[in-house]
Amino acid sequence: MSADNARESSPFHQPKAVWAVAFACVVSFMGIGLVDPILPALATQLHATPSNVELLFTSYLVVTAVAMLVTGWVSSRIGAKATLVAGLVLIVVFSALAGASNTIGGIVGFRAGWGIGNALFIATSLAVIVASASGGFTGAIILYETALGVGIGLGPLLGGELGGISWRGPFFGVTVLMSISLIATLIMVEKTPTPTKRTSLADPIKALKHRGLRIMSITALCYNWGFFTLLAFTPFPMHISIHELGYTFTAWGTLVAIFAIFMAPQFQARFGTARTLYVNLTLLAIDLLVIAVFTSSKAILIAAVIVSGAFVGLNNTLTTQAVMLVSPVERPLASAAYGFVRFIGGGLAPFAAAKLASAINVHAPFYIGAGAVMLGVWVLSRGHSLLLAAEIRIVKTEEFSVIPAEKAVELDNFLEVGIDD
Repeated sequence: MSADNARESSPFHQPKAVWAVAFACVVSFMGIGLVDPILPALATQLHATPSNVELLFTSYLVVTAVAMLVTGWVSSRIGAKATLVAGLVLIVVFSALAGASNTIGGIVGFRAGWGIGNALFIATSLAVIVASASGGFTGAIILYETALGVGIGLGPLLGGELGGISWRGPFFGVTVLMSISLIATLIMVEKTPTPTKRTSLADPIKALKHRGLRIMSITALCYNWGFFTLLAFTPFPMHISIHELGYTFTAWGTLVAIFAIFMAPQFQARFGTARTLYVNLTLLAIDLLVIAVFTSSKAILIAAVIVSGAFVGLNNTLTTQAVMLVSPVERPLASAAYGFVRFIGGGLAPFAAAKLASAINVHAPFYIGAGAVMLGVWVLSRGHSLLLAAEIRIVKTEEFSVIPAEKAVELDNFLEVGIDD
């Protein structure tokens, strides 16, 4: 391969429009971990219980999940760029309102409005990047997951640094950064045509009738239950400062980015998507069990949280690829249906964790989280042949030169036998 061809196929050699959307993705994903370092401070300064504070995650993610059902309906009527812009405007407005609020109830409500904008943006941004990026489908997913990893990594750092000044700082920080993203999107992303086919409000639910999409979505719901239990609830038993929480979750987010960008393709090529996900999710469940047993040990808790970033990074990249490939429906529709199911798990888990800790003990949420992730492994195994078929599509369309000979033989044999679902 020549140097020019290698450069063209690189996931990081992209048009300006793709970079504008990718930057907005970084800021959008910052919003997930942004409030992590300030959760204990919010509970103290606004006289709220942990379960009240966890509603910052629940309102944001549950509303994001439900709003995912209308993203296709909106984008099929006004076009992808207009949908992106609408989502960005809502995030700017509601993040500013959250920063200006004086009550935990007000912040929770404004986070819900923020979630509507997040849904419009997330579902559409993935479709835009996949459609516009150079380097093929896999390159587009790597770029998207890079943005996700960087955003998740920087979110706690920004939250910790700005939160050390005032708990309002992280919210206003997102307002400023998303305003920059909005301007970049308006200038760099060309107007997209309105789709000729309009999506109905029921289409995302109907899409879940497809077995592959349903299996991957339920697996992601189980995974997100464990993931958001870890992300949203561990700041309480850690008992460390806002800055220390920021640094801890930044280290965690750095591993998310490294394993999403660099390690996931290598593990996928060497062991295959299904095997990598089985082992990876099992290791995440074990990590949650370690947290459950040693919740009172600050050092072990911090170490286990940071290490989990590796498992989260691998899972994010491989699952996003798989769900886009196993689904027979259009990618924006698949993204909306998948997002609806997985964010339900992410939204309910933090609130449930706080309630479980109050009713039983601080260890209980993490035991439940570990069990949820292992349930996800079992659900995933029900679609093993569909995952293998997805790998075949990647190999045939992307021409992976790194795939080992034994894997190529396995895939050829599978093609001859056919899919048994």
